[in-house]
Amino acid sequence: MSTSTSERTLVLLRHAKAEDPGALPDLQRSLTKRGLVDAAAAGTWLAEQGIAPQLVLCSPARRTKETWHHVAGSLTEAPEVAYVEELYSGGPWELLELLRTVTVETVLVIGHNPTLELLAALLDPDGGDRMRTASFSVHTQAGPWADLGARTAPVTATHVSRG
Repeated sequence: MSTSTSERTLVLLRHAKAEDPGALPDLQRSLTKRGLVDAAAAGTWLAEQGIAPQLVLCSPARRTKETWHHVAGSLTEAPEVAYVEELYSGGPWELLELLRTVTVETVLVIGHNPTLELLAALLDPDGGDRMRTASFSVHTQAGPWADLGARTAPVTATHVSRG
């Protein structure tokens, strides 16, 4: 998927299926066997779509890091990766402010609900869709990231990865 010089691509990916909450702190929950397979399938889908993120913003939670590592196996180029606390503890407005500082054309965000689902709904003029585990919401921003705001980045693709 190529973009013009003024067009930006934002890819939101909800982490793959994680273990149920138990005795471990939430940050330490890992992916289930199904989650590992679905995360790899998510990477395959990104590659098949020709989406090559230049930057990955990932929550510091174990399940999001594991999702990223399995997605990365399908990519031909290694993007810059930043583990960002706001993706775990913040809401859609904090994430929107973070995205306004991005300087690359294509960014992949790996995080959690409800934040990702709320952000997708905020950005899309049609209100966005529900985001299941290992699902994508791909948005196009016409212009610089600094102009990203409510209803400025419509959904151009959605996908639920199942291996």
